[in-house]
Amino acid sequence: MIEFLANNLFYIFAFFATIGAVGLISFRHPLNSAISFILTLLSLAGFYALLSAKMLFAMQIIVYAGAIMVLILFVIMFLNVTKKDLVKEPKKNLLFIIIAITFSPILFFIIGANFASVEFIAVNENFGSIKEIGKTLFLEWVYPFELISILLLISIIGSVVIAKERN
Repeated sequence: MIEFLANNLFYIFAFFATIGAVGLISFRHPLNSAISFILTLLSLAGFYALLSAKMLFAMQIIVYAGAIMVLILFVIMFLNVTKKDLVKEPKKNLLFIIIAITFSPILFFIIGANFASVEFIAVNENFGSIKEIGKTLFLEWVYPFELISILLLISIIGSVVIAKERN
């Protein structure tokens, strides 16, 4: 059983990431979509663990699946979205889910068949370490990092303004 898990962890994480992504875009209520997004983020953390990127794994769980998702859930609950606030959509969710469930195994088979011919490149031993992440983040990606911080701040202010207009 352990060998099966060790050999197929990529497929297990890919399956759960796909299920979470399908749930993210198919659920009508934003709270259910956010919970599905948490499943996708945790699956991505599993991919980082497979790459032995311990710091990225921890950051994915603590920062993204933890703090950012708590912030998103807080905003969703703060807006107090009810069933009457949701946009009426045609019943396409069931069709979409059937198509996704049908084509996911085909996609996994195609990806798995192509893995046999791929030559994997080993990453250096510092991949995912705090030092490498800090160097990359604050030397090469400092402006996008700050822009994302401003974008998050603007989205929080926007949700407060929308909630105030309701009252």
